[in-house]
Amino acid sequence: MSQASLLPKTFRDWFKSRGWAPREHQLDLLAKARQGRSVLLVAPTGAGKTLAGFLPSLVELAERGPGRGTTQDRRGLHTLYISPLKALATDIARNLETPVQEMGLPIRIETRTGDTPSHKRARQIERPPDILLTTPEQLALLLAHAEAREFFQNLRRVVLDELHSLVTSKRGDLLSLGLARLLAIAPEVTAVGLSATVREPDDLRRYLVPQHSTSPSRGEVAPQVREGVGGASFKSEVLPPHPSLQADPPPQGKGEEALADLVVVQGGAQPDIRMLELDERLPLAGHTASLSMPAIYDLIRAHKTTLVFVNTRLQAEYTFQELWKLNDDNLAIALHHGSLDVSQRRRVEEAMAAGKLKAVVCTATLDLGIDWGDVDLVVNVGAPKGASRIMQRIGRSNHRMDEPSEAYLVPANRFEILECRAALDAVHEAAQDTPDARTGALDVLCQHILGMACAEPFRLDELYEEVRSAAPYAGLTWEDFEACVAFVATGGYALRAYERFAKIVKGKDDLWRVRDAKVAQQYRLNVGTIVESSMIKVRLGRSARSRPGTVLPRGRILGEIEEYFAETLTPGDTFLFAGEVLRFEGISEDEVLVTRAGSGTDPMIPSYEGGKFPLSTFLAARVRAILADPFEWDRLPPQMTEWLLQQRRRSIVPGPRDLLVETFPRGNRYYMTCFPFEGRLAHQTLGMLLTRRLERAKLKPLGFVANDYGIAVYASGDIAARAGRDPAFMDDLFSEDMLGDDLEDWLAESALMKRTFRQCAVIAGLIERRFPGEKKTGRQVTISTDLVYDVLRKHEPDHVLLRAARADAATGLLDVRRLGMMLERIRGRIIHKPLDRVSPLSVSVMLEIGRERVYSDNADEILAEAEAALLDEALA
Repeated sequence: MSQASLLPKTFRDWFKSRGWAPREHQLDLLAKARQGRSVLLVAPTGAGKTLAGFLPSLVELAERGPGRGTTQDRRGLHTLYISPLKALATDIARNLETPVQEMGLPIRIETRTGDTPSHKRARQIERPPDILLTTPEQLALLLAHAEAREFFQNLRRVVLDELHSLVTSKRGDLLSLGLARLLAIAPEVTAVGLSATVREPDDLRRYLVPQHSTSPSRGEVAPQVREGVGGASFKSEVLPPHPSLQADPPPQGKGEEALADLVVVQGGAQPDIRMLELDERLPLAGHTASLSMPAIYDLIRAHKTTLVFVNTRLQAEYTFQELWKLNDDNLAIALHHGSLDVSQRRRVEEAMAAGKLKAVVCTATLDLGIDWGDVDLVVNVGAPKGASRIMQRIGRSNHRMDEPSEAYLVPANRFEILECRAALDAVHEAAQDTPDARTGALDVLCQHILGMACAEPFRLDELYEEVRSAAPYAGLTWEDFEACVAFVATGGYALRAYERFAKIVKGKDDLWRVRDAKVAQQYRLNVGTIVESSMIKVRLGRSARSRPGTVLPRGRILGEIEEYFAETLTPGDTFLFAGEVLRFEGISEDEVLVTRAGSGTDPMIPSYEGGKFPLSTFLAARVRAILADPFEWDRLPPQMTEWLLQQRRRSIVPGPRDLLVETFPRGNRYYMTCFPFEGRLAHQTLGMLLTRRLERAKLKPLGFVANDYGIAVYASGDIAARAGRDPAFMDDLFSEDMLGDDLEDWLAESALMKRTFRQCAVIAGLIERRFPGEKKTGRQVTISTDLVYDVLRKHEPDHVLLRAARADAATGLLDVRRLGMMLERIRGRIIHKPLDRVSPLSVSVMLEIGRERVYSDNADEILAEAEAALLDEALA
């Protein structure tokens, strides 16, 4: 029986009416579904991944026919689609309705996100749709519902879209636990993972099926951090062709290595991607790309629809405003980022779908999967930071497999030229740099345990085995699981005297259940793993006619800004938000009150702590390789080549495994710069540890600055003189043992650990951000968690949340593993170059000293003046 015959006549006729033929991988997934197999589909953008993922469900639902609508005869939920983005779920629902309506299929499709009205959510529980499109957070809420078992008992398929982006964070941990519960409720469920960018497909294949390996059980110890790639760069994997269908396939979810099947689609048009080159000289620092705005505007004019991607919301506001200043043609240009009000985001998405916009300036909110066929150009402003990320973004252009995506990379400074060049090479080679698979976080497990108790009572050993079937938690020890349960039940040893921390209780029947309805309600209000900085709504005010000079909160909500930024404003200050220049009038209750400002102001831009991407290890290695090879310089713009030649004349250009350390006096200070090219997070950690060591050496460090490429430390003591007297000084300064006691001592004193603990405490449910009818401010949460942190450090230093916070700090905020790999790489390869003045290479990182976090014309002028002065000094 051919695979094509698996497709019913109605579907064959529909494909024919569109001038299409079902693609081989779409039929492959239909055949896998017939066999009850879970599968990972890896396919390039435009290959019809979404239709392939839904095709088995559409066919099965069409064959099953309509339900009769009564409680006894209703069909129930058949397919659950999980998306990392609300916008993607909405877009998929819109696109999926087209074939359903054109074929007249009796299928009801609905979305459920944080924007879904409560009355619709309640109705979905009572009358589930056939296909529900939702997010990981909403799945957690559904599984914690008292009717979860009944709601999911007829579920047959879970479709996980953009799976590579879901599994790399705590959201992926939460989703894996949800998937484990779904499989416990409905064992016949199969999972379909969809992804365009995959470096290690086996990691995702494990994620899709239950794990029943010989993982540690009671009394055994499992490593809490998974060892990953040992080198400084990732290897580009060439995926094998998909396996042929087997008549008698091996069982999934059993044995030592449980893997879903793999279907790989080869081919796809090579993207047309290039770097935007200007006649003007790019600055050595800064991220506004202000010089490139006229060229970007010209590209928008010359194309049908353009997506202008930036890396932060701050950059989005700035870029939109600059393009709007140039918009003499009155082009329809819109703004889209996560802090804007949902109604504004939806209007932008609907206008894009209708082909009414010429361009959208956007952040990662539109990175994934959105299928807007009219988009014929992607512009990425700033360095891409990762090869997989830029491939994902450029795939939004010409969203069809057989048409090349057209894209421009726009470097904002000269170092970003190197990074863009490395990214172009990676795209040409189809190389990937997605992160390694995660070890499941314990704070997420604590949240899940409480959610399961909200749904129904559970037995400890049964839940333990269910949790271990989730790939990130396959190595979970019984001791760690018990510690998490004890935390949810009592808060832990040091907090058990406080009743407020007791959320689950054990009955005489040995079943654990939620303490009361209030705890369950608080869980539902606080579910999720995304802990953003405390936000405050921005409302447009109106002048009171009866009281001149008084502004009343009677306008619409524009979105949200971070609470700490609002607290820095005084009445009369102006700032950019939602594409407008706004005047701060004050804070009314829990809202920022603003009015539209006149022209001629110099506005600030709200900055957002969570908006920065780290430079990937993969791209960093490529940047070092380009820098080290003069033959590669011919592929760089002349201004870059000239700069590197100046560096080689004045100092040294380091090799790919070397660390260049330059020391020089300037003014009344002594400076040390170094260039590991390991990303801002690792560099900030290294800077903190270096200043501690310089303090012990009595060189009186005054501070340091860091960017993605290098570090500058300044001191009152002469670092070069000390290194001249002691040849081993530099090797000792950068020795790997700094990640031992030095790091522990610094963490003990650092506010960073308190901030990390605060996030873990919110995720685990120790501290609730939201209560019925009210919400804690960021300051209130900080005070609460800081007090608990101090108590636990003193009385229970091995508390599960302290361990979770230390793991987060090591892998996230500090990037300790990457820093350790760097220190190992440079052992014996440190090149110290004492200079009498700053070098051309060091100018870039020196410009970070005293730099304001305000983007405006005035700030650009100040930065340009500082750069000119430093370069004159370097080249004198």
